Amino acid sequence: MDEWGAPLVSPFFKKTDMKKLLLLLLLAIYALNSIGQDVDFSLYEEKVYINENGDRMDYRILYPEAYDKSKKYPLVLFLHGAGERGSDNRKQLTHGGKLFLKPENRSKFPAIVVFPQCPEDDYWIDISVRKKLYDKEDLDFSEVNAPPSKQMSLLIELHQSILTNEAVDEKRQYVIGLSMGGFGTFDLISRNPKKFAAAIPICGGGNVTITKKYAKHTSLWITHGALDDIVPVLYSQRVYDALKKNGADVKYTEFPNANHNAWDPTFAIPDLLPWLFSKSK
Repeated sequence: MDEWGAPLVSPFFKKTDMKKLLLLLLLAIYALNSIGQDVDFSLYEEKVYINENGDRMDYRILYPEAYDKSKKYPLVLFLHGAGERGSDNRKQLTHGGKLFLKPENRSKFPAIVVFPQCPEDDYWIDISVRKKLYDKEDLDFSEVNAPPSKQMSLLIELHQSILTNEAVDEKRQYVIGLSMGGFGTFDLISRNPKKFAAAIPICGGGNVTITKKYAKHTSLWITHGALDDIVPVLYSQRVYDALKKNGADVKYTEFPNANHNAWDPTFAIPDLLPWLFSKSK
């Protein structure tokens, strides 16, 4: 009883507030169910590549359904951005991992998909280039023609190991990369111009002076956000222009309302994977 002799009733038990409480409970149940239905990244097997010097690279690999080593499958390498670096062998699946798990994509495009992970304090390309990028210098990335970074060297070794040990159709090898991985994509195909049938560099940049090395060998679809305040869109535009001058099979898509996150609209392009998997040496 309160001081007036009326029963004490919690406001939560008023009719209007009971509706609010029920709504909150329903939202909580929905959230729990959503968590339970999250993408099963366990389909990407956890593996580690270790070379003869003891250097290691963590990676995840997704095999085609009913993988048959007597057959040959396309290979997709996916290079993550700086935010997904680490040693958990999981974060690298954050962007792009879901794309290849979609049932329709697994059915239409059976492939071996590999997501290597770059350690926390390393990069796919030389760190000095990244520093200059953050200093807002106007870059042509000519120094990327220097010897590969340690992680790029390990990536190239890992790539060769997969070619040796898995059922890869060597005429249908592809690479996709975003942000730091976009830079890594341009770098990788310039060092292995005859291996990759196609590449999709997203919000990255590359050495415009060496585009002729891969212009006639690798088809490219370059994408970037017009409002990108991390990696200026100019860096993709320059590579595209240089590739066109060198006679490349190249497409360029610029998203007018996108900032640095150009990967989500890229992954939403209906023709993206059909285009990728149509390319062959």
